[in-house]
Parts: sequence; C-alpha cells; structure tokens
Amino acid sequence: MAAVLPTEGTRLSLAGNTGTVRFVGKVDNTSGTWLGVEWDDPKRGKHDGVKDGKRYFTCRIHNAGSFIRPTTAGICYGISFLKALNSKYVELPHGSESQEKVLLGSSNGAIEVEAVDLDKIRGKFANLGRLREVSLDSENVSCYDEPPGTILTTCPNVRGLDLSTSLIPSWDTVALISAELPALQRLSLNRNRLQSPRDPQGMMLAFSSLVELRLNGTLMTWKEMQRVTVAMPVLRIVEMGYNLIEELSSGDPGPRSTVETINLDSNDCHDWVHICDSLLPYTSLERIVLTSNKIANIPPPEISRTLGVKHLSLSFNLLESWSDIDAISAWCPALNTLTLIGNPLFNDPVNARNGRQLAIARIPSLLALDAANISAEERKDSEIFYLSHIAFHGPKSEEERILTHPRYPDLCQKHGRPDDRDTQYQDKLSLRLMDLNMYHCVSPPLSNADPQTINSLIENAQHITLRVLPTMTLRAFRLKVCKTMKYSASRTAISMWLQMQDSSCVPLDSDRDSQDLAWLGVESGSNIIFTKYDK
Repeated sequence: MAAVLPTEGTRLSLAGNTGTVRFVGKVDNTSGTWLGVEWDDPKRGKHDGVKDGKRYFTCRIHNAGSFIRPTTAGICYGISFLKALNSKYVELPHGSESQEKVLLGSSNGAIEVEAVDLDKIRGKFANLGRLREVSLDSENVSCYDEPPGTILTTCPNVRGLDLSTSLIPSWDTVALISAELPALQRLSLNRNRLQSPRDPQGMMLAFSSLVELRLNGTLMTWKEMQRVTVAMPVLRIVEMGYNLIEELSSGDPGPRSTVETINLDSNDCHDWVHICDSLLPYTSLERIVLTSNKIANIPPPEISRTLGVKHLSLSFNLLESWSDIDAISAWCPALNTLTLIGNPLFNDPVNARNGRQLAIARIPSLLALDAANISAEERKDSEIFYLSHIAFHGPKSEEERILTHPRYPDLCQKHGRPDDRDTQYQDKLSLRLMDLNMYHCVSPPLSNADPQTINSLIENAQHITLRVLPTMTLRAFRLKVCKTMKYSASRTAISMWLQMQDSSCVPLDSDRDSQDLAWLGVESGSNIIFTKYDK
C-alpha cells in the first residue's frame, strides 16, 4: 500500500530540523512525487521554492526551502499531545522483584547505591493530575487525536505549558489542547509556525485564564498576534521576540486593556513614533522591551501624546544623541527603569565615562538605569554634574540652554544656577568625583598571594584611570568598566579586587553589587584589579 502523502501545511521533522510542507506534487524534469519544505532554520534550505525558473512554493525567509522525497528515511510527522506527555512524564514500573541501583547525582557517577521501592516513587510521579508545569519543547507534538475530554481528565491542573519547537500546524490545534486545560495561565509557543485559526468560537473558549503568551521566533506579524490575543481576555504578558518585525499596527480592534508587558526583543523595528502610536491603545502597558532593534532617533512627542510605561529597555539600538534621551523622558513621564547599554551614544569617550550621570540627570523619574539602582545621593550628584557640564561645555545663553537641555530650568531651581564666572560648581564636582587606578590583568590575583606578587601583577597589567562618583553602585561601576574597555556587557562578566594598604586584595563580588563604592571602602587613588571572562 502506498504511503499517505502529507498535505500542504503539515509540519515535519527531519534529522533535528523542523519545517512546513508548502508543496506536494511533481517537479518538472524529474520523476515521482516531491515535498517542497520551508525549513524553520533557513540555513537548512537551498532555495525559496523556485526550480529551473518555475515557482512551486513561497518561503517567508529567502532560501529557506528545499525539495525532499516523501519516502526519505527519518521523516517524523509528530505524535499526539497525550502520547508525548506520557512518554516524558510517566516511567513504566520495573516490578517489585527487580533490584535497582542508582548513581548519586552529587558524586559525578562515582557512587552507586541500591534503591528500594522506586516503583512507588514512579507511581507518584505517574499521577499526571498532579502536574502544574509541563514542558514538551522539541517533543514533536503535532495533534490532539484522543477522544474529547481526555486531556481534561488526565492533567486538569496544568498552569504552565511549553509547546515550543513543536510540529503543531495551526492555532486551532493549540486551542483544542488549551480548551481542556482550564487552569492554564502560561503558554509558550516559541519557534513554531502556526496557521491562522479557522474556528474563532473555539479560540474564544480556549484561553479564558491565559496570562502570559510567548511567541518568540514564530515569524508572526503584529496583526496576526492581535487577532489571536483578542481571544485572551486576561492576558498580561506578550513576547514577540526574534520575529523579523519591522512595523506594528494600531488599526486592529479588540480588547487590549489588560496587557501590561510587550517584549519585542531582537526585531527590526526602527520608527519610534510608529511604535508608540501602535502601543497607545494598550492602556495598561507598563513594560516595553525593544532591545536589539534598529531605533536610531526619538523625536519629542506632540502635546498630550505620552505612554504610561514604567519600564523600558532600549539596549543595543542605534541611539547616538542626548536629545533622544531627553525625548524618552517626555514620552514616558512615569518611567522608573531604563536600559540603554550598547547604543552608539556611549561610544564617545566622554559619554562612556560620564554617560550614566548625564542620563540620570535628564530623566527625573528614573529609579534604576541599566539594572543598577539610583540612590538619592547618586541622583543629586548626577544632577549637579549635569549642571556643571552645561556650564562649562553647553551654550552660554539661557535661552539656548533651555532649548538644548529641557531639564535645565528645573535643575537650576533645585540646585541653584551654575555661574560661569566662578568655580563653585567645579569645586562641588571635584570634591565628589574620585580617580581610580584600574589594572586589567589576564589572570586573577590569588587569595594567598604575597604583596610582591600582587605588585608584580599590577606592573604588567594594562592601566587606565576612571573618574567616578563615590555614590555609584558596584553594579553600575562594572557596566562603566565594560563601556570604557568596549566590552559587550551582554557577553562579558567583570571580576574585581580592591588592593588594600598592605597590598593584599579584597574581592568585590557580585553579591555586593547594590552597595556604592564609598561604602565598600573605595576612595580616590584606590587600585582596582579586574579581569574579564565570557558569560
């Protein structure tokens, strides 16, 4: 009997690569039947559905397609949800007569002991009704083909479900599974390729309790996301990272007032005003993640056109002007936390040294910058530094200062106007800033090293001097070192040691990151040894 051919839209897995069948049929100048497959990983493909000048199918990513025979060994079209669940979470009993030995996990396989009544433990874990969190990532789930109600009676208490990298073809299949998980609050569908739902009524019944939805790497568009989230009345968190999104949209109707967090990490969004226009209907929005996009400019908002967000991530974009930071404050007047690391703005040596202070001073509502808290003392120091910076480097006329530095009038009222003719602000700044001797060593200092060894280590190290505020936290200081040395903060970790008067070294460990430098005993002229390593 001939094998049943898959239909277009069927998902498959071959040698660890997942893809979607986009074509089934004959290919000119060849014999037999072929499957045209669009691979999730475009590196697996060879073309975009065109052979000898004729188009057989279309790929969403260029050159992500190839032809394979339906008889190719190793093709998997997936298994049912419950079969995958049982395969992963249920281990068959070994029998009461069997003697079993297990390796102690903490012994690295060196200690083997006899275990008693492991079948009782297996029986306890085999009770799928106890499951709260289920991960079937990469388990080739493709369907729900058991009698209706089977999932509900098997695992009714599941709160979190991960169906990432599956072979599920459409949202209708996801809805069939979710409809029988009444307690479901968290759903991960990362790296899937889901067709739009054909049963709107089924969607409306399936996600009544869903709070968090992850759609990273699915290539879903913004409009496609909005069409499915209409069926999720209490949704609060949406992740849409790595989806090649260039534009959003504000025209699609539907309830969106419950969404508090939108994550658009690693997309191609570039138009800040368009992004804000698209997000304005999300009236409960508090957190926006736009890390690793292509935002190069943030213009000031029009009157009464602001976002109520409290947390914003703009790391690793293309911002290169301080006017962009001023505009962020105007767009987001309630902003509490912000990440800016990795923008070209901080490539300039002056900004690399003083960027944190200048950013803090420009955004009055900010409580944390680049994951480091801002103390009241650091804010005061940063604002005085900013006024001093304006006095010595900014425009001379008051009118130009107000135009160039929107916070200038407020800061003058708060701290007093800097007078260009005297040195009071320069004196205040010099009293607060301290110079630290930084020594970049290839290897860390040993805890029992003698003073001569430590001094020799320093003599052969790369030396730089950093000017910092004593109120800067240790975490913020680590980020400053990364910026100055032009390390990638997302891929590099910094270890530091403070050299004492007797030349011994005290580690400045990460568990002290929330403490400021002065509290840790760092003072002007201190020697700090640091090493870097990959995270």
